[in-house]
Amino acid sequence: MKTLFVKMTPFDVYKTYLGLKNHFTKDKYDYHRYNGKTRASLQSFYKRKDRYWFEKMSRQKNDQEVVNFFVSNFVESTDAGSMWIGQLIREGESTYNSWKRRNESLSYVFKNESNDLFSEYNVEDVFDCTSGHPPLLKKHLSGDICVETLVIYNRIFQFSKDFDKKLQDPIWEQVSKNIKKYNSFLNIDIFKFRRILKECVL
Repeated sequence: MKTLFVKMTPFDVYKTYLGLKNHFTKDKYDYHRYNGKTRASLQSFYKRKDRYWFEKMSRQKNDQEVVNFFVSNFVESTDAGSMWIGQLIREGESTYNSWKRRNESLSYVFKNESNDLFSEYNVEDVFDCTSGHPPLLKKHLSGDICVETLVIYNRIFQFSKDFDKKLQDPIWEQVSKNIKKYNSFLNIDIFKFRRILKECVL
């Protein structure tokens, strides 16, 4: 007997979008804890002019792909709160595909970024905030270190708490929020990445 797989409806895709937007923009909302629940109503959804796009998404992507699509776009945005559907329609697929390629070869990406970083700085200097933004943050802002590498470093070094105390500026605050909010979506073998990092630092 075949097991029937029920895909997300267009309204489910819309609710997922709202839930993940709340997750990445609201400090007290956790997508996993609240199981993505929002106050969205079916009536309000059918009044949206962009409803067709959610219908298209429900046809083209499975449930996990829908979640990954929104996660990738919110975490890559410099201001997730101001992101609107038109932006996702125009640029979302390109951002999602770049995110997929990076995550499919994350060990390789992490090793290369770590080699470059620690060939230039020692471990202490990487996290040094005495002169403002530390090298680690500067490298991320310049595009040399991806957000996944930041999340992995934070799991290993727990640096964000220290940065939160020392860096009182909106740029770091947004990056800090991204690290915290993205962490629960990044499923990796941390012991594997510890080994890679050890090779890069030594």
